Amino acid sequence: MNGDDAGAALATTVRIQSNTDNILPEPSDEFVATPSVQELTERALAYLNAGCAIHFAGPAGTGKTTLAFHVAARLGRPVTLIHGDDEFGSSDLIGRDAGYRKSRLVDNFIHSVLKTEEEMKSLWVDNRLTTACQNGDTLIYDEFTRSRAEANNALLTILSEKILNLPKLRYSGEGYLQVHPDFRAIFTSNPEEYAGTHKTQDALMDRLVTIHVDHYDRETETQITMARSGISRGDAELIVDIVRELRGLVGGHHGPTIRACIVIARMLAHRDARVSVNDPLFHRVCLDVLGNGGTAKVTRAGQPVPPQKVAEVIHRICGAGTTPSRNHNRNRVRGRV
Repeated sequence: MNGDDAGAALATTVRIQSNTDNILPEPSDEFVATPSVQELTERALAYLNAGCAIHFAGPAGTGKTTLAFHVAARLGRPVTLIHGDDEFGSSDLIGRDAGYRKSRLVDNFIHSVLKTEEEMKSLWVDNRLTTACQNGDTLIYDEFTRSRAEANNALLTILSEKILNLPKLRYSGEGYLQVHPDFRAIFTSNPEEYAGTHKTQDALMDRLVTIHVDHYDRETETQITMARSGISRGDAELIVDIVRELRGLVGGHHGPTIRACIVIARMLAHRDARVSVNDPLFHRVCLDVLGNGGTAKVTRAGQPVPPQKVAEVIHRICGAGTTPSRNHNRNRVRGRV
């Protein structure tokens, strides 16, 4: 075609906000709030309301995640949940390039002049951390030490300067995001000597208020076992005493947790069995959960405790012929682990 040909090319970045997939937790009447649990809750809330990020640190099975959700429910804001992952990079937290979109406009209104205009758009999709910062959600970053330290670098400016740096969006004028004033962050982690965890950078730990969560006291564990299974107090106390005895036997962080109590109690409630050494099912369930080593619930020096040792503890705690009062079907309370 004869005539002048004028063309222009534009390159921009378009930010696409991901669909909101947060949750709104509600305080549960089934949550066991003994004085020790209530003290942890109120202490965490005080720091969060002051604008600090908190970190529940402790061994597996001590209720860190449940406590984090309970505290978040008390804040009354939507919750964005992230689970630490060794495969995480920074893009898995803040966002990523999602391809390109190209458009071409041809203008030949004047026959002697051909005008073309091409536009190349780079697409950016926000991820959960960016969405939480923008909307003022409560972030629960569960087991954050399972992510490599470099993946968590974006958190440094979020927690200190209240700014999220989005360098790939700087050309579109959105390179920095001001963190919403209602944004709060709750982290959980196992001790760093646990398998699958990474050493956390000092700069991030310096921005967190660490609250250590250990195994609860006997009364709290008893109430949790009752609430999550529906068994009687007498049965729950015996199960808790067996688990606590074995925990003290092996020491460290390798003993059975409250989850073992709940599993045993739920199985007995389901089968309407008795907490007694004279009940074969009770004995079998305790050995399955605590003594066979298949799930490594009870280990000492890296080796499973022999079933005979578990049986000795059961006999010592329950005693031959012990038959505490039971009412598995009355006032049953449903719960979740």
